Amino acid sequence: MIYKIAICDDEKIDTEYLCRLVEKWAADSKYTIKIKLFLSAEEFLFHYEEDKTWHILLLDIEMGKMNGVELAKKIRAKNKEVQIIFITGYNDYISDGYDVEALHYILKPVQKEKLYEVLFRACERLKGREAALFLELPDGMARIPFYEIRYIEVRANYVTVYGEEEITIKTTLSSLEKKLDGSFFRVGRSYIINMEYIRKITKKDVILKDETKVPISRGYYEKLNRAFIDYF
Repeated sequence: MIYKIAICDDEKIDTEYLCRLVEKWAADSKYTIKIKLFLSAEEFLFHYEEDKTWHILLLDIEMGKMNGVELAKKIRAKNKEVQIIFITGYNDYISDGYDVEALHYILKPVQKEKLYEVLFRACERLKGREAALFLELPDGMARIPFYEIRYIEVRANYVTVYGEEEITIKTTLSSLEKKLDGSFFRVGRSYIINMEYIRKITKKDVILKDETKVPISRGYYEKLNRAFIDYF
């Protein structure tokens, strides 16, 4: 696979330095990459209209008319798969990352080891997005990528998968659980959650990024906390 990586920073020196680090990471790790540099958010958006097949975006936050967060929001509105990594000299913008599901923030000056770690995580996520849940429906078959599934709920003999749309089939939660990967965790008899979507864990509920509350059964709180920490 060829990973297409865009670096967007209005400081040419920083952009070229970051490019050299990414090229060294790819050479050391035996990854094949195609990399392109952009000196403004507007320049990237102009090219993005012609080519939307980017895998990883390294975005500076403090840019000119349009900053990196604003650019990320425009991209994320139509692209849920691209991995967004913010490069910044400040901690002030970290909360904005939730809105665009940023993979990580890297503080300037960028350290090689930290960049390598985050790029590896980005590639693992991209590989994971190829995995999907296949459901047999009365009128055919549905394929739901794992990364789209927020949570799964069982009621009586029917299970509902909550993704881009809600799909309900007659089956058991245990049978679906066997088809999922390590990003999912069962929080009781009735629910399985995708840890990628967790915003907060309380004693009684998991609060997802869209503010959905999923109840946690007694005895699952500590297990979920450990699994969540291990996963990330």
